[in-house]
Amino acid sequence: MQRILLVIMIFCTIICSGQNRPLLYNVDDLPQSLLQNPGARIDFTRHVGIPFFSQIHLSAGSTGVTAYDVFADDGSDVNDRVRNIMQDITAGDYFSVNQQIEILSLGWKVGDRGYFSTGIYQELDVFAYFPKDPAILAFEGNADYIGQDFDFSDANFTGEILTVYHAGFNYKVDAKLTVGGRLKLYSGIFNAESIDNEGVFRTIETPGGPNFYRHEVSGLNVRVNTSGYASLKDEEDMTVDKAVAELLSRSMFGQNAGVGFDLGFNYRVTDQFSVNASVQDLGLMFHQKDVENYNYFGSFQTNGLEPLFPELDGNEPTIPYWEIFEERVDISLQDETTNNGYTTWRPLKYNASFQFGTGKSILPCDYLISKKPRFMNLFGMLISGVNRPKGPTYGVTAYWDRKVTDNLRFRLAYAVDEYSLTKLGFMVSSRFKNFNIYLAANDIIGYTNLAKANSASLQFGMQFIFKDL
Repeated sequence: MQRILLVIMIFCTIICSGQNRPLLYNVDDLPQSLLQNPGARIDFTRHVGIPFFSQIHLSAGSTGVTAYDVFADDGSDVNDRVRNIMQDITAGDYFSVNQQIEILSLGWKVGDRGYFSTGIYQELDVFAYFPKDPAILAFEGNADYIGQDFDFSDANFTGEILTVYHAGFNYKVDAKLTVGGRLKLYSGIFNAESIDNEGVFRTIETPGGPNFYRHEVSGLNVRVNTSGYASLKDEEDMTVDKAVAELLSRSMFGQNAGVGFDLGFNYRVTDQFSVNASVQDLGLMFHQKDVENYNYFGSFQTNGLEPLFPELDGNEPTIPYWEIFEERVDISLQDETTNNGYTTWRPLKYNASFQFGTGKSILPCDYLISKKPRFMNLFGMLISGVNRPKGPTYGVTAYWDRKVTDNLRFRLAYAVDEYSLTKLGFMVSSRFKNFNIYLAANDIIGYTNLAKANSASLQFGMQFIFKDL
């Protein structure tokens, strides 16, 4: 049963990537570029997103393992495949899923140099490191690992669902520099996290002791914080449908709140060469309502049961060895459930890029000047990352952005990140009068066989974009 549960856990985490979206970063005629860099240069004067369809983003990935590694139909035993995976994968490998739906999006030009944008989006983000030591202990036991430590710090995950209300301002300082900022108010729907865990389990040979081995748990301190979960767990007759309905009812106004900022700039060094950078979600969530914490702590060591066999008459009970052992364990290794509020950092995202243009053409592409020279071909490189509990994840993307006409552009990208060394991406954006539609897909090679892919990402959206008041 333990092995079946472990296989299910690995499968679920596999099918569940990073949050950065290099295919839309620095695309000057898409409002979504302002969500990644509030200081980006833009070439429109107003935009109105189609509710729930102006941006739909889905991404998933895993490092170190794919679904094919577990479920390959090659005649080998699934237990052997899982055992091999657990030997190869490390505690630094991770699984991630991110989903974002833009509920409302609109913006308009303010004065001669400013642009105000606002909106609402819902986001789900799950990130879990592979719990290598606990997984090996559960799957294989300790017989082959005498004298080795099993570290409980390998158990490390975060997950949240929230709604974000935001307002940003983009300001063109002069012909070279554009800056921007965005204020975000977070409305928490659900959160679960377990980080900074401690403790080890080991088995030591004791040939001179009462038994051959001594088992030790040292410095155990494992904590799981949740918000938005206790009320679902405690409600009678709670079903999956009811739980989903309850979470949806919290979508607009959740029980917990937070605040954050985005900051960014774009600097045009020359007409052809520009640099830009941004940080997103520099903020905190304060979990105070519907909170439940689970804490497991203590230290314990045992040489096993040491039975005695005294002579007993027919009226004397045998010694309850197992009950005594359980009592010792309960005293030494404790668990408690509390309702203490806690604070979490949002996963900070950062971007930095440079871009070089060739093939100058005259197109109406600047919201301050109706006609300004621009370049039909843009070549750029983007470095992006996300802060995670054990350190940042990262990626580097090189791209070619081609403006075919004022109403059609595409982008081809090649990326290297912790998921893959051969990640190809494609984005196309097309406008029919004022109606714009775009599609972006990353890791195109992986779409040929999703079971063997380490990651996949898809974005789609439609909106009305205006270039003249």
